[in-house]
Amino acid sequence: MEQRQKSELTKALILNESFKLFYENGFKTTSVDKIMKATKLTKGAFYHHYKSKKELGVEVISTHIQKRVYEGMIKPLYEEGNALELLENTFSGRLKSFSIYDKAHGCPMNNFINEIADEEQAYQIALKRIIEEWKAALVHLLERGQQEGSILTTIAPKAVAIYLISAFEGVRGIRKLYNDDQILNDYMSGLNLYLTQLKA
Repeated sequence: MEQRQKSELTKALILNESFKLFYENGFKTTSVDKIMKATKLTKGAFYHHYKSKKELGVEVISTHIQKRVYEGMIKPLYEEGNALELLENTFSGRLKSFSIYDKAHGCPMNNFINEIADEEQAYQIALKRIIEEWKAALVHLLERGQQEGSILTTIAPKAVAIYLISAFEGVRGIRKLYNDDQILNDYMSGLNLYLTQLKA
């Protein structure tokens, strides 16, 4: 195996295991030692790729978390179809797709925001970039719906976008408190009612 390929595989292993540990146990309580134990690598291997856990954290946000949000909540919003139906299908479909594991641990992005976003500007920038991309996709879809006549022209797309993001992230966090999906079912009922009020 070429050295470059081996190096890339090592870095991918560190990223994958770090994401899993951060998700399950939190960023602050996950030390470099714990990451190395999980990967069965040496500290030398870690510091060959990262100067610090902070640098690793930023990359986990910019790769794994950004990809999750993009694939699940941003990309679908640019598909063709009725704007309101796309909104409902994206949000409710994403909730229905989560495993018991995901429901128990909440949203990785929201976990990072709540745990460390107020401590380092680097984390803020990386997390904010994801939120802004998500918000832009929602605004784009809402404005398209207004232009096509399916969404009321009196609503403010940016305000609706922030409301939808906040409600979704909120219920992802609240679900961690429960052992069943009733809270998610209630959220989806509320979402359906809210989106109906946006209909032109």
